Amino acid sequence: MGSPTSAQPSAPPGNSRIGRIVAASLVGTTIEWYDFFLYGSAAALVFNTLFFPSSDPLVGTLLAFLTYAVGFAARPLGGVVFGHYGDKIGRKKLLVISLLMMGGATFAMGLLPTHASIGVWAPILLTVLRLVQGFALGGEWGGAVLLVSEHGGDKRRGFWASWPQAGAPGGNLLATGVLALLATVQSDETFLAWGWRIPFLLSGVLVMIGLWIRISVEESPVFLEAQKKAQEQAAAGVKEQPPVVEVFRKSWREVLLAIGTRFGENISYYILTAFLLVYVTVHLEMSKSDALNAVLIGSAVHFVTIPLWGALSDRIGRRPVTLIGALGMAVWAFGFFALLDTESFPVIVLSVTVGLLLHGAMYGPQAAFISEMFDTKVRYSGASMGSQLASIIGGALAPLIAVELLKDYRSSVPISIYLCFAALVTAVTVWIAKETRGRDLAKDGLHGSVPAAPAATRKDSVTLGG
Repeated sequence: MGSPTSAQPSAPPGNSRIGRIVAASLVGTTIEWYDFFLYGSAAALVFNTLFFPSSDPLVGTLLAFLTYAVGFAARPLGGVVFGHYGDKIGRKKLLVISLLMMGGATFAMGLLPTHASIGVWAPILLTVLRLVQGFALGGEWGGAVLLVSEHGGDKRRGFWASWPQAGAPGGNLLATGVLALLATVQSDETFLAWGWRIPFLLSGVLVMIGLWIRISVEESPVFLEAQKKAQEQAAAGVKEQPPVVEVFRKSWREVLLAIGTRFGENISYYILTAFLLVYVTVHLEMSKSDALNAVLIGSAVHFVTIPLWGALSDRIGRRPVTLIGALGMAVWAFGFFALLDTESFPVIVLSVTVGLLLHGAMYGPQAAFISEMFDTKVRYSGASMGSQLASIIGGALAPLIAVELLKDYRSSVPISIYLCFAALVTAVTVWIAKETRGRDLAKDGLHGSVPAAPAATRKDSVTLGG
């Protein structure tokens, strides 16, 4: 690889090649997040009635969100399994498997009989399929962002790697759009009877499209180089530990930093999207269309601005951009619900859109930021584990905690405090973390692989706590 002083940063890829990689990752993540968020929206709108009938709407919703959380519980296991094999045999193969698993489980949900037909077996089967979804998504995120990060060159990695991140609002946009369209053209009775199945069955078509695109991409050159080096060491009799063991032995600090970086981002996203549907339809007693359309508009802005935040992180650093989002979200946590309580649709749209804009500042640079924390031979395992462990303590519990707080206090203030606290955890974590912008991913260790910042940037870094 060369010494730190002599090695040059990896050359940026050709536009056509990186374009294909970005397209494959974006299409794949959009489809998988479509599947994942479709469940969250359905849990808030229909599963509470069809699979968890209860006299109290909030209790039924709470039970539906419990199965929503189960999917998050499976994500770290998926991250470990996919990360291990992704670091051993490559990113591309595992991404194809994750797409098939995710799409198959979602399609099967559209065929499930409800509680009225088979009783308790309905929520049990739903939960099993949700576990498969979570397991698959646990391996998707790390592979998708690494494939782009390791192709994306050192200078524009934040921009290129942010595109798979845009798959989250893209998937939410697609899922919410389909549900909003059905809610508009169908009566509530028709939607509950069979209309809700259409978006789940549509997943089968989307997966075939995503699979066709994803199979055509090339494996990461950074990974291929690391794999060749590992094979040479193995031939020389050097025995390496499994990637997951290496992560916990040498990179546990980076795993903790990844968890903290994702904590506020993860919680804020599920409150701004999934819980919002409950708050608007159950607490404020507004229509499903109003709630879905507000998320739809906000997600469109979110999708467009995430790559812009990623590009900004290439100019001023991952830490400053993430801090903008985290500190902004800590303040907006209180304004968000105050605007929702006006029960004015344009104001609700404004509230969701600003919230998602601030979320994008945390989420856009995140793919490059977390990827750059780990060395190549453990990057899939480390990035996946840090990300998915955060999803358990963050996103999995966020809708549950928010619903329980609303049920107990009948007020949004405790939820705002919870959201503010989560955002501040991320702000403190990023304050502590080292800047990674421009790291040469072919080198091991941050020292010597991150270019020295200009004097003005170093001064700003000290001001920010690093």
